[in-house]
Amino acid sequence: MMSPSGVQPPESYSKDDVQEILHLAISRKTDVDELSRTQLWEIAAELDIDYESLQAAEQDWLKGKVIESKKQEFEQYRRKQLKQKAIRYAIINFFLIMLNLLGSGTVSWSLYILLILGLPLALTTWNTFQTDGEAYEQAFQRWSVKKEMKESISSLWDKFKKAWQS
Repeated sequence: MMSPSGVQPPESYSKDDVQEILHLAISRKTDVDELSRTQLWEIAAELDIDYESLQAAEQDWLKGKVIESKKQEFEQYRRKQLKQKAIRYAIINFFLIMLNLLGSGTVSWSLYILLILGLPLALTTWNTFQTDGEAYEQAFQRWSVKKEMKESISSLWDKFKKAWQS
């Protein structure tokens, strides 16, 4: 059977294709941008998706949202660190260039220091905006563990202070 556009639909679809087609169909069926959780369960029931599968998928989706939120926080942290390094770099090099100008009237040796100190900043900048790959994932994991440790120690310290004050 030919579709209205004249393109022959395939006999089978990949999981990604099914997901995309269903997403488009659900978007066209509803006039609102959001569906309630009850509506989600109703749609799943209509598609003959069992309760356990939908609940597991929902939990996976929630975990993915949490990880995505943490990655956004990590990226903001890295950009803040980069900004601090760039400001430090600018201050140091401004001072050295002024020192060079006052001493000899020209900018000579301070350019070498500017370039030498610029290399680590350039590498840090490149690294900050890389959000793919194994190095990014390792840096994210290190940051995440460090953050969790700080939160645990802070929580433990707060509990200790409350117990001491009681």
